[in-house]
Formats: sequence, structure tokens, C-alpha cells
Amino acid sequence: MSEENNLVAVVRTEFGKGAARRARRDGLVPTVLYGHGEDPKHLNVVARDFASILRAHGTNAVLTLDIDGTEQVALTKSVVVHPIRNYIEHADLLVIKKGEKVTIDVPVVVTGDAAAGTMVAQDAATISLEADALHIPEQIEVSVEGLEAGTQILASQLELPKGSTLQADADVLIVNVTAAATEASEEAAAAAAATEEA
Repeated sequence: MSEENNLVAVVRTEFGKGAARRARRDGLVPTVLYGHGEDPKHLNVVARDFASILRAHGTNAVLTLDIDGTEQVALTKSVVVHPIRNYIEHADLLVIKKGEKVTIDVPVVVTGDAAAGTMVAQDAATISLEADALHIPEQIEVSVEGLEAGTQILASQLELPKGSTLQADADVLIVNVTAAATEASEEAAAAAAATEEA
């Protein structure tokens, strides 16, 4: 997976807000690489290349960094995006070794259609897993195909990829299938509310 995520990283020699602004103006993203007891490395990576990897592989992307000719595999740990202009302001990268396990939050995606007359509520958008650093699942799919009202899917019921283990509480509610509100039940609820107020 990491083979195509090659990214050239240059060691930063300037620090502070002014240096970060200059880097971003030059099309670079200031990043910090840390982990395994090593001193943090302050790097710049090309914003366009980094953004395209994140678009293709999500925020848990595994990168192969070329730092002055030395290869280093890293996991994208956090990405700070400007709230208005939508560019990457900064990223933290974590040093990883082959065979190492990491704990990450993976998106949960609901697929299929529940039984007629039901509503599907997704209570958790992500789930915490421990997975091989080089084989991080991009998402966990949950099928609600044909499920009846009253069905609940808990974290412990998710089908996890091989080699992944659940780190969240097993009883966390992921999906709740309920009866869809009908006009009659909505009117009854409104009438009950009006009676309480009177």
C-alpha cells in the first residue's frame, strides 16, 4: 500500500509562524515526524502531492518519505486544515516499522437499505481499531440490508479486517434501526405535547 505513497520531505531549518507561512506560500506543508524515541524531525512536504495521497487513502495514509535520500515509513497522525481556505496548514507524522501495530480511528460506512418503514441512525462515524501499520483498513462497512425496526448493531458485531482488533468499547452503538415516524404518530406526539403544555 505504501509503495505508491512516496513523498519527498525536506528538513526544515526555519521555524515559527513566518517560516510556516513562507513554506505554505511556496506550496509546502510544514510537518513534524516523531516516534520510536527519536528526536522529532521538522520537515516540509509538497502540498499538492500530500493532498492527493490523503484524497486517495484518507487521513490514515501510510507514507514512504524520502528525507534527504533516506527512506522512512510514516503514518499520517493528524492533519490541520484551514477552516476557511481549505488548505493543509500542518501535519503530524508518526514513524512506523514493518509489522508494528498502531491504533487508529477508521470511518464506518453504512450500506444497503433497511426494511420498509424504518429509519437508520448512525451513532458512530468512526471506530477505534488496532491494525498492522502497513495494512490499515480505509473503512469498515456495515450492511443494514433488510434489517427490521428494533435492530441495533454494536461495535462488537462489526466485521473487522483480518489482523485488526477492536479498541473501542464492545457495547458502543454503531447503527440503530427504528420505525419511521408516520403522520399519525407525529400527530399523536404533537397532541400529547400540547396536552402537557395546557
